[in-house]
Amino acid sequence: MPNAATGVVIVGAGHAGGSAAAFLRQFGWQGAVTLIGSEAVFPYQRPPLSKAWLKGTAALSDLELRPADFYANNDIDVRLGTTVSAIDRAEKVIKLGDGETLAYGRLILATGSKLRKLPVPGMDLKPVLELRTNLDADRIKAELQPGRRLIIVGGGYVGLEVAASARTLGAEVVVIEREPRLLARVASTALSEHVFAHHDSKGVRIELGASVAAISGDGGGRVTGVQLADGRTIEGDAVVVGIGASGHDALARAAGLTCSDGIKVDAAARTSDPHIYAIGDCSNRQLMLYWRDMRLESVPNAVEQAKQAASDICGKPVALAEVPWFWSDQFDMRLQMAGLPFDVATTVLRGDPATGKFAVFHLKGDGCVQAVEAVNMTPEYMAGRVLIGKRSIIDPGRLADTTIPLKQLLL
Repeated sequence: MPNAATGVVIVGAGHAGGSAAAFLRQFGWQGAVTLIGSEAVFPYQRPPLSKAWLKGTAALSDLELRPADFYANNDIDVRLGTTVSAIDRAEKVIKLGDGETLAYGRLILATGSKLRKLPVPGMDLKPVLELRTNLDADRIKAELQPGRRLIIVGGGYVGLEVAASARTLGAEVVVIEREPRLLARVASTALSEHVFAHHDSKGVRIELGASVAAISGDGGGRVTGVQLADGRTIEGDAVVVGIGASGHDALARAAGLTCSDGIKVDAAARTSDPHIYAIGDCSNRQLMLYWRDMRLESVPNAVEQAKQAASDICGKPVALAEVPWFWSDQFDMRLQMAGLPFDVATTVLRGDPATGKFAVFHLKGDGCVQAVEAVNMTPEYMAGRVLIGKRSIIDPGRLADTTIPLKQLLL
């Protein structure tokens, strides 16, 4: 039996933590592996919660990263419904919520992110909802019925995905976004405008430049709508709040690990303590391709960092400088993004938004491709990932010309 005191303990059984456990075994780790999760279910995919799960086309078994017997078959001790209250770095033990202590040789923190709360009166009314877990999704799903009026606070990707699912199921939907455009922090103006127009065509009402001052109730604890800062009232039967998240780094901070917008890690996912790693949404990592540190929230990032931590623990080379990528499905729109738009001097439109198929490429002043956003144009997205990874210099005119095959641009 492997010695737990020299084994690996993973705190957090989401996509990052579950992947780390699997990679450790895949890369040949023979020591003990313990995976601790606060939820009562095995690691599962979260992105489908706002789409297939809400629409009733996926069950938990469809979302599981791996079958439940995978963990037992690979000698991974999984402790579900378990919280961690403290890390004792000097003794190399963690304290569980029930008071038990557990020793570790290496510790991987995969604690994810925590949703930002809307600081207004009425948040205790029912139903005011958020989306993080499958149980959260079930509560939202119960409200998605024909004729029900759903108010979504926040015009980011998750809020818009919920809006699309709700409209598909016949609910009336209003999206309230305080910025002057949708996806203001994460998308180009061209993409924002296209997404707005598409949601509007599907019957989603969108209020831009609008802030919520309070959530209104009927006096019996039930939601009746929201009050906006400009004095207007929007009536509704339920409110979903999706205004972003921050890295869940409280455990790390209390243990004295270096944190800044998440737990600071190096290119191998190592924290300021050489025996502790941090991966996924909770970490602020090095992005070698852009010479920056940043916290990312995506499944590809969670998997990549899980691979980095497992590689380092197993003494294998750590792959560097991968191209970050993201996606979102809304109605019949498939949005695919690669790279990050840092130091962009110009944007190039390839295709025609009026057709529902186009891509926006973000270039530095020297023509180096930094990022791409594609709407129903998977070939452009895939080519963009290659161009970004190769640090390719592209002529903007040739990139915009759809008569020039993408293969020529990749040469």
